[in-house]
Amino acid sequence: MGLRIKPLDDILATAEKKSLKRSLGAFQLTMMGIGAIIGTGIFVLTAEAAQKAGPGMMVSFIIAGFVCAVAALCYAELSSMVPVSGSAYTYSYAVLGEAIAWMVGWALVLEFAVAASAVSVGWSNYFVGLMERSFGIDLPEAFTKGLYAGGLINLPAATIAMLVTALLVIGTRESATVNSVLVAIKVVALTVFVILAVPVINGANFQPFAPNGFLDTTGLGVGVAGAAASIFFAYVGFDAVATAAEETKNPQRNIPVGLIGSLAICTVFYLLVAAGAVGAMGAQPVSDASGIPLSPGSEAFNAACALEANKNLLACSDEPLAHVLDMIGWSKVAQLIGLAAFLALPSVILMMLFGQTRIFFVMARDGLLPFNETLSKVHPKFGTPYIVTIITGVAVTVFAAFFPVGVLADISNSGTLFAFLMVSLGVMVLRRREPDRPRPFRTPAIWLVGPLAFAGCAFLLFSLPMTTQLTFLKWTAAGLVVYLLYGYRKSPLAGK
Repeated sequence: MGLRIKPLDDILATAEKKSLKRSLGAFQLTMMGIGAIIGTGIFVLTAEAAQKAGPGMMVSFIIAGFVCAVAALCYAELSSMVPVSGSAYTYSYAVLGEAIAWMVGWALVLEFAVAASAVSVGWSNYFVGLMERSFGIDLPEAFTKGLYAGGLINLPAATIAMLVTALLVIGTRESATVNSVLVAIKVVALTVFVILAVPVINGANFQPFAPNGFLDTTGLGVGVAGAAASIFFAYVGFDAVATAAEETKNPQRNIPVGLIGSLAICTVFYLLVAAGAVGAMGAQPVSDASGIPLSPGSEAFNAACALEANKNLLACSDEPLAHVLDMIGWSKVAQLIGLAAFLALPSVILMMLFGQTRIFFVMARDGLLPFNETLSKVHPKFGTPYIVTIITGVAVTVFAAFFPVGVLADISNSGTLFAFLMVSLGVMVLRRREPDRPRPFRTPAIWLVGPLAFAGCAFLLFSLPMTTQLTFLKWTAAGLVVYLLYGYRKSPLAGK
């Protein structure tokens, strides 16, 4: 098949011919990163982490954060060298070849689209709870749950997905401005939680610290490592900053600042929030009669959580942070935390959709997708890739309206971790192949950081549940079929 590599100079030249408007600065990029990172992961997955690792989820947050940090350093170098849209897909095209680039782009489609759908459904749950708590309105399940949960369609989830799509069509700067307001709401909410929960930490709640052990031996993705693989979803989003490179002013400086700044801020928040949640009320998992931990979201787990003795456990809560505050006597503030999550989660959907559309846009611009001329059109007034944005928004809306969220976070993580694997490998290959090429940002200690990023991503990928790993393999196989039937034959590099 041959290793088709698109030189960096050609990638930059292609971007100049059909480029996007540069309008984002370092502050906006950092806010975009925080907006994409802080969301469903910390507001919802804290409960799943408690079920998988117990108090040991503190270590899980550190492991996931460390892997993200070394991956971010690799991302920062490549994004400063190649300041165009496409993120890991574009970098892989320049370094590892077209086939690998296609697989990475296909994996990023899985990451962003599935994540956007999952967060849309998560937002819907907060919306339904808010209507019930604040206004006494009990919305019918037929229109607030998909077919998988006994309903017909999740209208709130579909609605928020469509609204965010419309916002992205209007323009990047406008989207970033709205996102900055939502980020402020999330940061305030988490700060209030830390202030109220940390002072009442009880050391006894951290024992036993790792009831399910470190490594997963059940195939269910439990244990500290399994929780780290799931919690990785709480950090996912910083890579969406790299997809905005082509719309960034002075990207050589501002992209690395946005990547590393947003990740650092979020890591500090996560550790404080996790400590407050575990220390304030405990985080022991729910097990069956023989002491084997139950898989989060399974029928057995839901049945166990319905028992009176387990109803108040952190692992059984749909709104874990609000639940913690409710349990320690701050019920009114708990309602405000729920309101903040309801207001802020759309910013995560925004960034997931943003990243998804930019990946599709660049793959179409590279001639690897059918109808590429149509898909890569830029709106004459708004300067955004509006056709691919609308198509993506429709797909995410359909998934949000009808499909479950139980395993979506793990499936999204599989795509992300594969893309990060390729980025860490690409940085090292390019250091050898083109050592003299200008690097506005250089990954420090690359021969330590690069292997750590590669090994860390591989470790988390294989710590996901076995069913998730199989789903990712099937998705990758389907992508390769599409590439061989169209992209390989139609590529501008065909015959070169």
